Amino acid sequence: MEGTNPVNMKLAAALSGGAVLVVALSGCSSKKDSGPDPKLVAWAKTVCDAVPAQDSKIRAANASIAKIATDSNLPPKTAKETYSQAFQDMSDGYKAIAAAISSAGAPPGISDGAKRQQDASKNINGLASSYADLKKKVDGLDTKDQGKFAKGLHDVADQTKEIGQQSNSGTEALKRLEQGDVKAAIAKQPSCQVAASATASTTAG
Repeated sequence: MEGTNPVNMKLAAALSGGAVLVVALSGCSSKKDSGPDPKLVAWAKTVCDAVPAQDSKIRAANASIAKIATDSNLPPKTAKETYSQAFQDMSDGYKAIAAAISSAGAPPGISDGAKRQQDASKNINGLASSYADLKKKVDGLDTKDQGKFAKGLHDVADQTKEIGQQSNSGTEALKRLEQGDVKAAIAKQPSCQVAASATASTTAG
């Protein structure tokens, strides 16, 4: 399928950092001699317990895109199905993380906790919506005409630039959420530690 492999590579490069956003929530290793408020620890558990499964889903979606990026002879129909499923999984993963943060409510005892929690949820929900939009665009691509398919895929790749900016915003929002005692509470959660280790391992590989 001539001409589509560079686009696949462009898409893979643009999306390869998708799981990095989760690390912003799970990658902390703060340790305190005097532990955080038990209520805050319970809040962190509510959020962190939702992370590993979604982190795994997002990383797997990234991996599937990276895998087909190296195949210049991939049939358009197969590429379309792979992208569609990957974007759906990314959307579902981020939506679930946003829902976990939203349902947990404001972190207890944090002065601006409500705003930080709402900003994080809003940013990640926006990212989920963007991936859902990408899925719709991919689903609408014409696989019978290689030229049209390649052009449509190129347009999708261009749109990932905006998603990259959204991912950065989501990462910053999560970092703001996890400042101070929230970071210490999250660091105590095995579920967040597992996700952080898995993502670090993937990045190192």
